[in-house]
Amino acid sequence: MTRLPILTALTLMMMTCGGAAFAQAHVAQAYTRPNRTEIEGAVSATLNGQTFVNHGLVGAGRLPASTRDFLGDTLGSFSSMALRNWERQPDGSYSGEIYTLPDRGPNNVGSVAGTVDYVSRVHSLRLTMNPQGDVAIQPVGGFRLTDETGKPFTGKDPGDHILTRNGILYPSPASGEGAGRISLDSEAIALLPDGSFYISDEYAAGIYLFDATGRQTGAIQTVPALMPMTDGKLNFNSEKAPDTGRRNNQGLEALTLTPDGKHLIAILQSATVQDTVGKNAATRSPTRILVYDISETPTPSQPVGHYVLQLPTYRVKGDGKAADATAAQSEAVALSDTQLLVLSRDGNGRGKGTADPTVYKSILLIDLTGATNLAGTPYEQSTQPVARNGKLEAGIVPVQQAELINMLNPVQLRRFGMNLDVTPSTADTLSEKLEAMAIAPAFDPDAPNDVFLLVGSDNDFGTATGRVNGQGFDAGLTNANGSGTGDNDSLILIYRLTLPAELMRKAHNLSGW
Repeated sequence: MTRLPILTALTLMMMTCGGAAFAQAHVAQAYTRPNRTEIEGAVSATLNGQTFVNHGLVGAGRLPASTRDFLGDTLGSFSSMALRNWERQPDGSYSGEIYTLPDRGPNNVGSVAGTVDYVSRVHSLRLTMNPQGDVAIQPVGGFRLTDETGKPFTGKDPGDHILTRNGILYPSPASGEGAGRISLDSEAIALLPDGSFYISDEYAAGIYLFDATGRQTGAIQTVPALMPMTDGKLNFNSEKAPDTGRRNNQGLEALTLTPDGKHLIAILQSATVQDTVGKNAATRSPTRILVYDISETPTPSQPVGHYVLQLPTYRVKGDGKAADATAAQSEAVALSDTQLLVLSRDGNGRGKGTADPTVYKSILLIDLTGATNLAGTPYEQSTQPVARNGKLEAGIVPVQQAELINMLNPVQLRRFGMNLDVTPSTADTLSEKLEAMAIAPAFDPDAPNDVFLLVGSDNDFGTATGRVNGQGFDAGLTNANGSGTGDNDSLILIYRLTLPAELMRKAHNLSGW
């Protein structure tokens, strides 16, 4: 049996060489019709002289939406995931433990409209994949998240109320459920070698540090450009877009540690309000990447890197007309100080309840090399926009990108009984919200440069037999015509990649692996 200790499956595998020559920038594209492929075998992407190979979908499994968690509530699913104790068995099967986040909990339960007082938590699940690619997912526990005073966090929308603690401004309901506690809509998790971890938040677009038991030990307040301001005041509510700052429900959706453990990278889900044009969702493309140096302190006050990623845009109906939405990013995995995998997707698929076809769901390879660093500039320290009328300001060079995995591949999905049907969707239709990623070595002596990329879905507690805080709820799915379609299970898809040989050699040399 080959085994890695905690976190090496997530981090130590991903060292890469720096200083690669700056290549011609790959810019985001607009997809007005479904971006589908039927390639059965391998495809490759090259960026800055390094070639990455995608061998396609090699495993898949699901967790029933009706599953209950360690507190007896509906489990929810994978807004983010982190992998621990990954190992290969002598028979060629694999297993490991994943930590997952269920975000802020279900909405509209009983007489409560909107968000509820959901206790923020982390789930622990056992994942196995047999040689045929069948993936089994089994809940094995979890723990609550508590603040520095020992109080649990709440999923309740804070409205415009602010709680100040140790110089950090937190969202917190002023009255009613959750009053006096910090509101948390947890969207991404990044594990440290000692078992402590960071979580990024949707409400505040901030980052919180926790010890291994789930108790908060610190926080990173987001930069001024991302702080949601309405009528000149800070307002963390999720119901209405602010005048400037992070858009409502579009906070720091991605969080990842660089393999050397020295930098923490966070990515905003889509562009700030000041960087967009009114209600034109296709202008939400220029999102922000923040890089923090955590080598001296785990909670630095300012980022050392601040870059613009231009996300792809798409046409919601996929009918060939002009793009009218942005393929917001939902997760990232750092491969080096400059290279990341970023999950960019539309909002169509099982869970949406419309006949809109899936148009775009891809894993991008991005590189910060050569991009303009906005750290400390007015673009970060004020609300000066990085883009106007959908175009970046002169002198701002975005990060480079290339598509590595196109998940809209019906040929590969059919291998595991899945489809892209939406008229109507079925229990086997690809989920609307693919939001989680983790990476692990293949431990294959015949392919020493191969890794697995795990991709998980967030089902938004989509079950007809839901339960939270001792109360039942019905969040079963319906089609556009009102007919029922049942539950929305949580999915994990596993892709096999070949990383550059030099990248893998550095992983061996630096980790002792």
